[in-house]
Amino acid sequence: MSRQRLLSDAQWEQIAPLMPCSDGVKSRPFRDHRQVVEGVIYRFRTGVAWRDLPASFGPWQTVWKRHHRFSVDGTWDKIHARLLAQADAGGDIDWMVSVDSTVNRAHQHATNMTRVEQIAGDSRAARSARATARTGG
Repeated sequence: MSRQRLLSDAQWEQIAPLMPCSDGVKSRPFRDHRQVVEGVIYRFRTGVAWRDLPASFGPWQTVWKRHHRFSVDGTWDKIHARLLAQADAGGDIDWMVSVDSTVNRAHQHATNMTRVEQIAGDSRAARSARATARTGG
């Protein structure tokens, strides 16, 4: 498998019809989809930064922009759904699922939720100060 050809012709024939066309768009026609898609595949297989993509895949900016556009407009989702349906129809997918009931705990700062604001005077320090004032001690 060469660096230029990461997808076989048979694999590309399954993906190519799902690629959006640039007909009717007021900008330049799209660069070769296969070259760009193989650049995305190369990037995710090797883990290199976008800027480090080999020039054989075209400008890295083009590869990144097309990947971003396909992510936003649902092209990758359509490709995934089609390939999944074809593999399922061919009996290539085993749908047996194994569920693990392990509990993973995260640090309190690992959440992406915003902190709930406490009612004024309802902090631990305020409650402690009120209790101290009531008991006189």
